[in-house]
Amino acid sequence: MCNLVLGSKSPRRKELLKNIGYDFIVRSSDVDETYPGNLSPEEVVSYLSEKKNRAISIESNEIVLTADTIVSKNGEILGKPQGEAEAHDYLQFLSGSTHEVFTGVTIRSESRFCSFSVCTSVTFFNLRNEEIHRYISTGEYKDKAGGYGIQGKGALLVERIEGDYYSVVGLPVSRVVRELESFGINPI
Repeated sequence: MCNLVLGSKSPRRKELLKNIGYDFIVRSSDVDETYPGNLSPEEVVSYLSEKKNRAISIESNEIVLTADTIVSKNGEILGKPQGEAEAHDYLQFLSGSTHEVFTGVTIRSESRFCSFSVCTSVTFFNLRNEEIHRYISTGEYKDKAGGYGIQGKGALLVERIEGDYYSVVGLPVSRVVRELESFGINPI
């Protein structure tokens, strides 16, 4: 029997795995999340999820799952805003347009390695300045790629999505379940 290790401190990823029935332990590492500047957004999330995964020690009966999520518009990558001003700039930049959310996932055992990414398109309504300020005042933008969380009050900013909702939250659960099954781990 293999044990699942979530290599992430993200409360959203923990909640998603629990909700679909996995038992797991959390063992994350503090890796430098810089990446080479010549990578596409899809390559960035794969690079970072793999980097996080390889930084975590593994026992013979363990499977380690790591992930990384970024927001990109017109090739420009928006990470986690460093404060209210940057969050405001991000949301203003995303207002009235479509952007992509990329989530990269890496799964590793002692003998196997799997890495993939999922892209979902998200379209925002035209946001009034007062809407942006109101959203930022909730503090929900903190620690969120692109400065918003679709699973919370950020849902009010979104006109539509095309793709995997859970990937925008931070973990494409349907694909993750299928990949974990191939490693011999099933939800309870």
